[in-house]
Amino acid sequence: MEYDEGKVVLCGANSYERKYYLNQQFSGLPESIKQELQIMCVLYTEDVGGVLVLEFDQDGTLEFKVNAEESDYLFDEIGSVLKIKQYRREKRELLESLEMYYRVFYLGEELESGDIDK
Repeated sequence: MEYDEGKVVLCGANSYERKYYLNQQFSGLPESIKQELQIMCVLYTEDVGGVLVLEFDQDGTLEFKVNAEESDYLFDEIGSVLKIKQYRREKRELLESLEMYYRVFYLGEELESGDIDK
């Protein structure tokens, strides 16, 4: 699933529809990674509300995109920012590995010798 200026959705969760989505392009990821992504996205929407989408930009950087319905007075904007900062800190290794995976397998970049040590 590609949309919006060459960005590619990895996964997302929607608190309104109570659904989780994993882009089938990434079904080859290890099961433990897919489960960790699902837990992360679903917990975010349970805690904060709204819709969370993780997507790769054209350079392979993984971005957190958040959206909430205008009428959703329970959506926690401050909690959203804090939760994403927490994920970036606690899941840094996972997020960096996913970016490297995307750059190598989808953008065709070569691994540099220093990348393997990470």
